[in-house]
Amino acid sequence: MSRSRLLLIAIVVLLAALWLRTPRHIRHSPGELVPEIPHQEPVDRPLPLLQKGDIRIKPLAKFSLSARVLSRADYSWDKESQLAPVDLALGWGRMSDSAVLDKVEISQSSRFYHWHVQAFPIPESEIVESSANMHLAPADAAVEREIRRTRAGDVVVFDGYLVEAVWPDGYRWVSSLTRSDSGSGACELVWVEHFSIEPRP
Repeated sequence: MSRSRLLLIAIVVLLAALWLRTPRHIRHSPGELVPEIPHQEPVDRPLPLLQKGDIRIKPLAKFSLSARVLSRADYSWDKESQLAPVDLALGWGRMSDSAVLDKVEISQSSRFYHWHVQAFPIPESEIVESSANMHLAPADAAVEREIRRTRAGDVVVFDGYLVEAVWPDGYRWVSSLTRSDSGSGACELVWVEHFSIEPRP
């Protein structure tokens, strides 16, 4: 067998292996999967600081939600990945409805979530208020393993705290405390204490 043919076979095998390892998108019929909005409440008393390595973490608000995963991005190269190795772009309300999402292009990069439409299937304000990019800081290894199992289209349920994280060099990473903002600083930084994936269809 010629060298070029062997090389071609090796490339095909490699591409097939990569395709098999790529998480498949979970498909759903039209209809809202998650009608409820995220739940947030003030911390009723000062809580002890949390710690991950040498990063100090201050709880700012109690937080829980159920949401559809619109996209997932893994990080290992940036400073923030020490705390939050996975970002999930999440949607609820009509942003969990396949009939709407089929008309919205979604991507993630550099810790941001981006969306684009040719024509608005729902009002722009509703897209902003019914979806968000969330930086997930797992409280332990078991939570991290579950987060890393997620695929686009999954419905996930988790709770913990919206937090402020401070590195020893003084660098701060602070969560948004509202779902109505957008742009820089609008993402939620979530200390995740419990995380689960709803049964897949």
